[in-house]
Amino acid sequence: MRTIITLLVSFITLTASAQTGIQVPQLTGFDATIQKFIKKWKVTGASVAVSREGRLVYSRGFGYADVAQSTPLQPHHLMRVASVSKMVTAVAIMRLVQNGRLSLSHKVFGPGGYLQNDYYATGTTDARLRDITVQHLLEHSAGWDRTIGCDGYAGCDPIDFPVHVAKVMKARNPVADSTLIRFLLVKGLDFAPGTRSAYSNIGYLVLGKVLEAVTQQPYEQWVQENILRPSGVLEAHLGRNLLKDKLERESEYLSNFRMASCYGTKEQVPSAYGGFNLEAMNAHGGWLFSARDLVRLLLSVDGFSTQPDLLDQNTLANMVEPSAMHPWRAKGWQVNLHNNWWVNGCLDGTASYLVRTSSGYTWAILLNTYNSTDEFWQELDELGWKCLNTANGWPMQNLFPPNQNAAHLTAVPLDSMTTQLNWVQGNGNHRLVLVKADTPISAFPLDGTHYTAHDTFGKGAQLPDGTFVVATESSSSALIRGLDPLRAYHVRVVEYYQNAATADWPVYTLEGNPTLLLHQSINAQQRAIASAPELLLYPNPVTTEVRVQGIQNPVAYEVRNVQGSTLRTGTLYPGQAISTLQFAPGLYIIRLRDQGQDIVRRFVKQ
Repeated sequence: MRTIITLLVSFITLTASAQTGIQVPQLTGFDATIQKFIKKWKVTGASVAVSREGRLVYSRGFGYADVAQSTPLQPHHLMRVASVSKMVTAVAIMRLVQNGRLSLSHKVFGPGGYLQNDYYATGTTDARLRDITVQHLLEHSAGWDRTIGCDGYAGCDPIDFPVHVAKVMKARNPVADSTLIRFLLVKGLDFAPGTRSAYSNIGYLVLGKVLEAVTQQPYEQWVQENILRPSGVLEAHLGRNLLKDKLERESEYLSNFRMASCYGTKEQVPSAYGGFNLEAMNAHGGWLFSARDLVRLLLSVDGFSTQPDLLDQNTLANMVEPSAMHPWRAKGWQVNLHNNWWVNGCLDGTASYLVRTSSGYTWAILLNTYNSTDEFWQELDELGWKCLNTANGWPMQNLFPPNQNAAHLTAVPLDSMTTQLNWVQGNGNHRLVLVKADTPISAFPLDGTHYTAHDTFGKGAQLPDGTFVVATESSSSALIRGLDPLRAYHVRVVEYYQNAATADWPVYTLEGNPTLLLHQSINAQQRAIASAPELLLYPNPVTTEVRVQGIQNPVAYEVRNVQGSTLRTGTLYPGQAISTLQFAPGLYIIRLRDQGQDIVRRFVKQ
């Protein structure tokens, strides 16, 4: 009964307001404040996560994850974070500094520089390039000013005109990040390094290349292995350009503008989908996160004692020390005299805000809608603070999902209709086993929702895409019964917490779950036989007997229940019926052996 009520309440809530995640009674003022903001600014979807004293106390989605507004946005959705990516790169660089692999004062280009190869030197004439240091890049004081026009454009940020860059540099489309860098190196600097500050995307692209040169690993791989995973962050990846390539559980983005395709096709396309070359923005604007895992990353570099930090106190202090060129611009962060840190980002279809306060709060606000007005950004800057002011007390719960998945998922067939699954447990205290026939799983369990499981496929709770819950296990194995031997089944094991820390609400980890394909050896001929229309059961559902239409000769048959037990065998002649009087109501499977082929059909006894 509790499951039915939970699902019903969840459905009513989504239908009425498209607000998702676990409701927190003390923080209902957050809900109202955020709803007011998204309504005023016509935001398609928003994900908001807030922590207090190291615990995720609030994690909710608002609006929709798709432009058609048919899919409610969930806390588990991934969204582009644009220039919040610079914080990720800054933390990675400072980690290398802490480990003695980088020096802030070391030169980047020229003899002895981190990027001293000919690729970055060819065609350059501005000698000041050799004066750029790692610190200059981190603090936006390397010498580029994107507000100064070039080549007939009002500004000179090559991410704004990737097709032009490819043409000038005689490079392929879509243009590579290294080509974007070379374009500005050839153009030269707008001011001497270290003499003033001007916001620079290209400077952070250069930092990504410095990281790769020092570590001898691709940027994303090194960041994943050395920054994100040690922080417990799973829900983070570099994004892709096109809608067709969006990641699992990634939101769509409402694109307001069109521009020339970065693929050089001369088409005008949505700038959020193939106009901007997101895949060349990696170190300065290419990351995707869930709001909750963006908060989780921030907690690993916040300087508080709630959990171990990736950076020691000296390195942290260095990272957030204001630049000599700008009082609130630090290394990857904006800072103020109150010891608050923040960073924001925007692209067409994207707006993001990440804040760490000196009083122990952090929050991430991710939107799939962009607005360029000063009033919008002022209100987005204030939104988290307004939410804090509405709190009616603070819960002690922690809504972070597990950060270690189950692994090594294997299957042991026990008979043609029953399989035992085995896995190595992650760090959740429960696991949900999901199974879907024929096509991959595309729907996911929702935080705060309890699901009823049944080990017979088709009898447990069903997700919207036809996936069934076959087990909720605290152990490392589960049985699946009632499988059709001539169908393929997709299996996924989902770690989750459901304990006192989560106020007994389940919170699910959906990134990197182990998956398995059962019956993958079924060939095309067998599947065609299984779905062939020539042999039909009638009536279906049945009451007293079932007949098979289409048999021309005597065929052997076997009737099984969904538990795999054989109930009846024999030979079926044309026109003959099989009695079902002794069968209890339920689902049954009949296997026919016709001309050397096994044909499987189902019927329901009423």
